[in-house]
Amino acid sequence: MRLFHSGKRHMFAFFVPGFLLGIIYVNVVAKEYMADIEIFSEYYLTHFSSGGIVVREYLPYLLRVRLIPLLFLAALAFTKLRKAAAVLFLVWSGFTGGIILSSAADELGIMGSFLCAVSVFPHFFFYVPAYLILLWYCCSAPRTVWNRQKTVFLVFAMAAGIILELYVNPSIVGAFLSLTYSAS
Repeated sequence: MRLFHSGKRHMFAFFVPGFLLGIIYVNVVAKEYMADIEIFSEYYLTHFSSGGIVVREYLPYLLRVRLIPLLFLAALAFTKLRKAAAVLFLVWSGFTGGIILSSAADELGIMGSFLCAVSVFPHFFFYVPAYLILLWYCCSAPRTVWNRQKTVFLVFAMAAGIILELYVNPSIVGAFLSLTYSAS
């Protein structure tokens, strides 16, 4: 497939359709079901902003949610299924991103979009490059080789992202929610 030989920016060719499918899914297929979901309700969000994160309970969840997909994709990166795994990962990531953003915007309007932006800050500045390195390798292997620098970068970027998501992000999201709901 020539698309894989063109560079990193062509990974968006799989992410964006998944994103659009997620938006369509929320607005057409699952519209009634999504109306019943209360995760973006004012009640839940005000309780989140007033409560705190218990690190001992959040860390195992965070490790499971962030490392299992990474390890699964990394394992497939060294098989003949690497390109298919990269495509499925990009489409699925776009799809879930479209669902989350559409649900938040549907429930909270423009503040839902801002909440989504705040909720991925600052840890996604580390997760995205880590995944891009791995996805780029999946798409360009066997022309490129996996080396120690990529491994070190991937490990440190994921570790930094997890630490930021564990300790910094809850404060940022809590402050945003406090400002949002104290102003209304």
